[in-house]
Amino acid sequence: MKYSVIIPVYNRPDELDELLCSLAGQSFNDFEVVVVEDGSSVPCKEVVEYYQKKLDIHYYNKPNSGPGQSRNYGAERSTGEYLIILDSDCILPEGYLTAIEKELQISPADAFGGPDRAHESFTDIQKAINYSMTSFFTTGGIRGGKKKMDKFYPRSFNMGVRQDVYTALGGFSKMRFGEDIDFSIRIFKGGYQCRLFPDAWVYHKRRTDLKKFFKQVHNSGIARINLYKKYPESLKIVHLLPAAFTLGVAILLLGAPFCLYSLTPIALYALLVCVDSTIQNRSLLIGIYSIAASFIQLIGYGTGFWRAWWNRCIRGKDEFEAFKKNFYK
Repeated sequence: MKYSVIIPVYNRPDELDELLCSLAGQSFNDFEVVVVEDGSSVPCKEVVEYYQKKLDIHYYNKPNSGPGQSRNYGAERSTGEYLIILDSDCILPEGYLTAIEKELQISPADAFGGPDRAHESFTDIQKAINYSMTSFFTTGGIRGGKKKMDKFYPRSFNMGVRQDVYTALGGFSKMRFGEDIDFSIRIFKGGYQCRLFPDAWVYHKRRTDLKKFFKQVHNSGIARINLYKKYPESLKIVHLLPAAFTLGVAILLLGAPFCLYSLTPIALYALLVCVDSTIQNRSLLIGIYSIAASFIQLIGYGTGFWRAWWNRCIRGKDEFEAFKKNFYK
């Protein structure tokens, strides 16, 4: 078996159905699928059973422990030479696995990952959120695009790793958020080769509304400080940009009652985002939504970063005590 596709799922049977449908339509078929139900109250067993005649698929149900430990559970029961980790809210293009196979034939890799795009079926809000997470004008440059500002770290929504490397590293840690970056850091620290496969992209739904999106990116900001506490060298200047942006916007807004011109940089940035997103998505409405999504992405991350810095670096709290309401049931 060449590939084992591992999918942790928690209360998302409809999304899993779409992902399995896209796996059933792959042009490359030397793979198995391992679905790990992470203590869901809305199980996906019936969805998995529907695809048993279309896929080499295995289903496991376990108590809730978070996505990282669920991936480890699936990895222990996988037989593939390579493990491919996907989030349940992804959809694959037909040539996804073919693109991975082509890259590995050209040059071997111990670990790899790919980018993401917005599917035409996504709502306008989802497309705006996708823009904010991939645009060079937000932090998309950090995430492995052609204009990347830092080396590429695979993310758990689209990540591949050799089975023996996964085992040697002990899989994902017990972090409830940021565990994929933690794993990527350990890949590099272990001296393994990690590459971006630009053609192995996925459609990634992310969050369906702006409130959920804020919570997601806020937790990402918190995770960055938690990672810094484990690996001080992992904190780069680019990771400070959302925090600096958040502080700058706060200062400009505080100055607005005394000088309206202080709002000019905010307005110019909003205009830049709107124009760029409108051109990319061919929709003015998505361009307008992208303003909100971009500010939420940067400020949500920035406030999480500042909050974690205060609680962990100034007050000296550990990860569990400082953020158990965010990460733990």
